[in-house]
Amino acid sequence: MSRTKKMTLGLSATALALGAGIGVAGMASATTTPTPAPSASSSASADASTSTAPGGMGKHGGRGGERGIAQASALAEKLGVEEAKVTEALQAFREANKPTTPPADGAKPDQATRDAALATSLAESLGIEESKVTAALEELRSEKQAEKAAALKTRLDQAVTDGKLTQAEADAVTKAVQNGVIGGH
Repeated sequence: MSRTKKMTLGLSATALALGAGIGVAGMASATTTPTPAPSASSSASADASTSTAPGGMGKHGGRGGERGIAQASALAEKLGVEEAKVTEALQAFREANKPTTPPADGAKPDQATRDAALATSLAESLGIEESKVTAALEELRSEKQAEKAAALKTRLDQAVTDGKLTQAEADAVTKAVQNGVIGGH
């Protein structure tokens, strides 16, 4: 066999093997695993995938898991309703409001509109006054913001202690976060 034929045959075999490998990897990544149903009895189970209120909706696709369970649990406690009912209502809202197309580059949904729709939906599903649901959601958001601020302060204080930032730089970061110039995540 000539050298050109051997090279062509070798390159073809390599391309075929590479294509098969990519095809298998593509098929493997395309398989889906069913999402387990949320547990109605335990707020510690990690098999539910719900999201609640503001702040819990979606960062980097993080709409569920233990964070969603904790939020559903906290909301249920604030509203005086069974956690299973809140979880079910939140899932129904999420399904009903799932975007049909990806957002435009840099576009974010209007948070106030989404919050109002969530409050209305939960109020109807749970048979509770909308104002009570809105107040509970706002309270949860405030608590989450306070937790984030405390965590940021801890990280900044440590950076100052470690000599990575001066106190003036840490203060500037804090001020920028408080004024919405940068996120504090």
